[in-house]
Amino acid sequence: MVRVNSPGSIGGGHRRPRAAPVAPVRRRHQVHKSKQPSLAQLRAFAAVAEHLHFRDAAAAIGMSQPALSGAVSALEDALGVQLLERTTRRVLLSPAGERLAVRTRAVLDAVAELLEEAEAAQAPFTGVLRLGVIPTVAPYLLPTVLRLVHERYPRLDLQVHEEQTSSLLDGLAAGRLDLLLLAVPLGVPGVTELPLFEEDFVLVVPEGHELGGRTGIRREALAELKLLLLDEGHCLRDQALDVCREAGRTDAPVTTTAAGLATLVQLVAGGLGVTLLPGTAVAIETGRGDRLRTGSFAAPAPSRRIALAMRAGAARQGEFEELAAALREAVRPLPVRVLDADG
Repeated sequence: MVRVNSPGSIGGGHRRPRAAPVAPVRRRHQVHKSKQPSLAQLRAFAAVAEHLHFRDAAAAIGMSQPALSGAVSALEDALGVQLLERTTRRVLLSPAGERLAVRTRAVLDAVAELLEEAEAAQAPFTGVLRLGVIPTVAPYLLPTVLRLVHERYPRLDLQVHEEQTSSLLDGLAAGRLDLLLLAVPLGVPGVTELPLFEEDFVLVVPEGHELGGRTGIRREALAELKLLLLDEGHCLRDQALDVCREAGRTDAPVTTTAAGLATLVQLVAGGLGVTLLPGTAVAIETGRGDRLRTGSFAAPAPSRRIALAMRAGAARQGEFEELAAALREAVRPLPVRVLDADG
């Protein structure tokens, strides 16, 4: 509490000055809460304003003529203004009615948009879905994803963003992206993974290489090979290095890198080294020329796991889980091992 000493309380007993008169506060007209206009009243008035005829207006909105007239009268009472000039032959808008008819139409349009948005929010697979995909998945899985969305979810506005894993996770956390398609595990708090499939890595070598066309290659063979990998930031690079470490290679095996798999396989074709490709990429990337050969590893082959990822507790979680189930079925023709929902 703030206390203010008046002049009369401080030595001398001065007389207290008379307070200046307070100017009255001018208030804008407010509609009484019990007389708030209803949407039905607004629709009735908008119809009359459009048709300038009670019978035609009533027919346009499926309301009886007496009910329509009563709704407009109730709106006039609620607003405290006369909206219409009624004669025996026609209906005219008053000056206030002309101004408020424009505002009424805007209100009704806004309500219609609100209802459409609410309906879209309730209906699954409608509206915008911003999907983030890593570069080593996008070219090989997007045809399957896009075909699935086109055939099964035609009302879904799918927007695809191809970025590296760290950027995708930042976008998911910031709300810029809704769903991710990438390699896991991520080990990121607040992110839920929906497993899709596992795919083996395939060794890609230049034509004439001793491992070309071989099966049952042991991982230890990688310890003696010149391995070409993607640039820093690609999760596939880290996965390939993990395979090398599992093969017993502890030195730095990478002397040449590339920004994408297409460049990587051309470096292999040119004899600069060998590389690892995920199974889904092999047919496309090795089909670009005839100077490449592949070899498969002995079981258990090195592999990677692909999943959808979403924010934990996402409002569209049920929708994303359904999409994951549909994708598991859609990828069965690919060289992958489909996982169940529990991984």
